[in-house]
Amino acid sequence: MAAIGPTALYTGRVWSRNGLSHPELDSVSARLIHLAAEPTMRASSLVGGPTLEAALLARHLVIDALLEEAIVAGRVAQVLEVACGMSPRGWRFTERHPDLVYVEADLPDMAAVKREALARIGRSDNHRVADLDALADKGRLTLKAVANRELVRDAGLAIITEGLLSYLPRDGVLKLWSGFAGLIAARPGGLYLSDLHVDEDVPAPVARAFEAALSVFVRTRVSTHFATAEEARETLVAAGFQTARVFRADEHSAAPERPGAGRVRIVDAR
Repeated sequence: MAAIGPTALYTGRVWSRNGLSHPELDSVSARLIHLAAEPTMRASSLVGGPTLEAALLARHLVIDALLEEAIVAGRVAQVLEVACGMSPRGWRFTERHPDLVYVEADLPDMAAVKREALARIGRSDNHRVADLDALADKGRLTLKAVANRELVRDAGLAIITEGLLSYLPRDGVLKLWSGFAGLIAARPGGLYLSDLHVDEDVPAPVARAFEAALSVFVRTRVSTHFATAEEARETLVAAGFQTARVFRADEHSAAPERPGAGRVRIVDAR
């Protein structure tokens, strides 16, 4: 499990303990990391405060609901989940929709771990893992190269990034959004779904303190890139999407009624 970062392990454990995952996508390491954070989360919960788990569940369940809606409506027949980590979404959705093409993508080390886990579960050819460096400019790991190998042009595409954007520099986020818009526009139907944090949802001192603490935990810089949801929406449109919504997760009926669900935004761009 050395190839998996602490946040991938922690979120993988959250999905598992809430009945959303497969045992092969959980691990002893994930349980230990989750256990270490539990006292802090429990203390916040006891006084009615927000918890990280509530925010993680909110973003995951709302993205699931929006994806399900698009598949049932016939807008989406293939999914590319970028920075998939130990997300169980591909497993759950291909079980529910056997004809759905679901491509999970991540950096090579993480992709190898995920590929091995899915092989132990047993998956069809429609559900596969690709090596991807979404910010690469050339080579076989670029977004364009992976799309050319793994996706078809005549089917609606959903692209998902969950838990990724805060770990990228702002110019990296803009580059991704432009690339995603181009891939979706080249196909009939489709949408881009993500979570996003904006400064207006949390007092600035609290937000900066949280970013600093999380940066130490994951050993890389973590930051928000937009002051408001409207700024993020305008940036998505400027990147090439025709329409975009950036709304609080707790505004959707799929979000759990738990403190913290409103601390994360959901991106729905088409």
